[in-house]
Amino acid sequence: MASISASIGQEPYKTEIKSATNHIIADEPLSSGGKDLGFSPDELLASALGACTCATLRMYADRKGWAELTGINVDVSFSRDIQANVSHLKRNIELVGVLSEEQKTRLLAIANKCPMHQTLTHSIEIETALV
Repeated sequence: MASISASIGQEPYKTEIKSATNHIIADEPLSSGGKDLGFSPDELLASALGACTCATLRMYADRKGWAELTGINVDVSFSRDIQANVSHLKRNIELVGVLSEEQKTRLLAIANKCPMHQTLTHSIEIETALV
């Protein structure tokens, strides 16, 4: 199970996020009153999908011995229509290397099975408690 802790002091809206072994800063953009010191929450969500896609495709290609896949670039944009209560993620994947159409088709199918894609396209339950 993944676990993090996030904390904020009085400085708007700088948030420190820690796992057992890593540390990052999240912040709101200047336009929202932050200082843009780190990724915004929207960027962190998009980052999770991008990172998971890259890692999943690399693992699959390595398992298949597809050395011709020399790189993977993923761009993810995230937008939200608050009035319609709809969120939209757009993911563009660039496969670097000389690959057959069959390999490309298979890698696209694998991208759609990465754990973050599965999480974001299925029901999510959030349990919240004050401690």
